Amino acid sequence: MTFSPAYWQSRLDALRAAHRVPGAALAVFADGRIHELASGLLHRGTGVEATTDSVFQLGSTAKIYTATLVMQLVDAGRLDLDTPVADILPEFAPAAAPGADKEITVRRLLSHTAGLTCDFTYDSGRGDDCLAGYVRAARNVALDCPPGTAVSYSNVGYTVLGRIVEVVTGRTWDQALKERIVAPLGLTHTMTLPEEALAFRTAMGHLPGEGPEPEPAPAWDMTPRSAGPHGRVLASAADVLRLAKMHLDGGATADGTQVLGARAVAAMQRWEVDVPDRWTVSADGWGLGWALYDWNGVPGYGHDGAATGQYTYLRVIPGADVIVVLLTNGGGARRLYADLFRELLADLAEVRMPPPFAPSAHPPAVDMTPLLGTYRREGVVITVGVAADGTPRLRHEFADGMRDFSPPLELDLVPLSATVFAATGPSLGQDWTPVVFAALVDGTPCCYIGMRCAPRSTAA
Repeated sequence: MTFSPAYWQSRLDALRAAHRVPGAALAVFADGRIHELASGLLHRGTGVEATTDSVFQLGSTAKIYTATLVMQLVDAGRLDLDTPVADILPEFAPAAAPGADKEITVRRLLSHTAGLTCDFTYDSGRGDDCLAGYVRAARNVALDCPPGTAVSYSNVGYTVLGRIVEVVTGRTWDQALKERIVAPLGLTHTMTLPEEALAFRTAMGHLPGEGPEPEPAPAWDMTPRSAGPHGRVLASAADVLRLAKMHLDGGATADGTQVLGARAVAAMQRWEVDVPDRWTVSADGWGLGWALYDWNGVPGYGHDGAATGQYTYLRVIPGADVIVVLLTNGGGARRLYADLFRELLADLAEVRMPPPFAPSAHPPAVDMTPLLGTYRREGVVITVGVAADGTPRLRHEFADGMRDFSPPLELDLVPLSATVFAATGPSLGQDWTPVVFAALVDGTPCCYIGMRCAPRSTAA
C-alpha cells in the first residue's frame, strides 16, 4: 500500500488530540523513501510547535545505540559475546553473588538475561569518568536472579555495556557513539548531552496535571550522565529511522559504507530468549539488543523508550521493508502508539497487532494458592494475597535504596489466565498494568512487573 502523507497527517493530528498528547513526530520508511510528519506542541507552556526536525529524548531506545556499538566491536574481533564481563572490567563484581561475575557475559547483558537489577540510579557526576564510577558503585547492588535463569529488563546491564565500549575503544561512550554511529550515518540531529540539545528545537516532557491536559514536567531531564548507554540519546524521528534503516539494510548506509557487518546485524535480530511478560514492552522475545515481535507469523523488531514524560516507539518489519518511528512528549502516548501503529502497520505491512492489554468483561476464575507469597528484587517487595471478599490483591512497595521513592501501591488483580493478571488501582489511573507469574530455570516461582523479574522469597 502506498503511503499517503496527507491522510496520515490527518490521522496523527486526530489521534494525538484524542489522546491528549501535546506533541509528536512521526517518521515512516515506506515505498523506498522516508516520510516525516509532526503534530502539536513541543511545550504547552511556551506554545512552540513540533516540527519534523524537533529533537526528543529517546529513553530506553538508547539501548539499541549501545548494542550497535558493542556489536561493532564483536564484528571487528575486539570483543567476544561469551566473555565474562569481569575479564574486561575486573572491578565489576555484583554483591552477594560469589562467582556470578563469571556467569555475566556480554551476550547476557545484551539479552537482559544476566540477572542484574534494573533500577539502580547513581549519579557519578558529569565527568568523562562517570561510567567508570557507576560500575564501581554497582558492585554493591544485589542481583535480582542468578545469571542465565530468566529474562529481566536491566538498565544496569546496558550501563555496564557502555563502560565496556569505553574500555575497548579508549573513548568515552558519548565519543564512541558520535564517531562510530552518528558520523558514518550522517545523523545531524542526534546527540547525548543536554547542552548539545540547546542548538535544536527540543521537546519538553509532560506529566499528568490537575486538569485533563498534561502539564510540562518540573525538569527537562532528571537522569545523570551515567544513564546515557541505557537511557539518554536525543534525536529526531528521522534520525532514529536512519539508524534502524542501517540495520534493515544489513549494516550498510545509502552510499554503501558498512557500519556494521551483516553477520552482526543478523545476530542482533536472532531470538535469544522468550519474554514471559509480552505486554509491558509489546515484545515476544529478545535478541542481542532488539525487542523481537511475532505478529501472527509476521516477524519484526524494535524498541520502546520512556524518559521524563517523553515516549518513543520504533518498529521494523523487514519482510515489508517498512520502518515506523513515533516520538511523543506526554499524555496518552501509549494509546496514541497503539491506535496509530495498528492502522499504519496493517496498511503498510499487513500486520495485525494484538489488542491493547486489558482483562475481558468476564474474567476466568483462578486458584491463587500457587501464586501467593512475597516476591523480591533489588529495591522492590511484591506481596500477593487475597482480600476478605476474595479479590486477588498485590502490594508493591519500594525497599533498600529506593525506600523513599513512593508510598506502597495497593492494587487489585484481575485475571486474564492462570498466570497473567491486570493490575488496577487509583494510582494507575485508567491504565491496566500487566502482572505475570512464571518460573526461573530452576523452577523458583517469580513475578514480573515492568518486565522486571522478582523471585519468590516466601510462600504463603
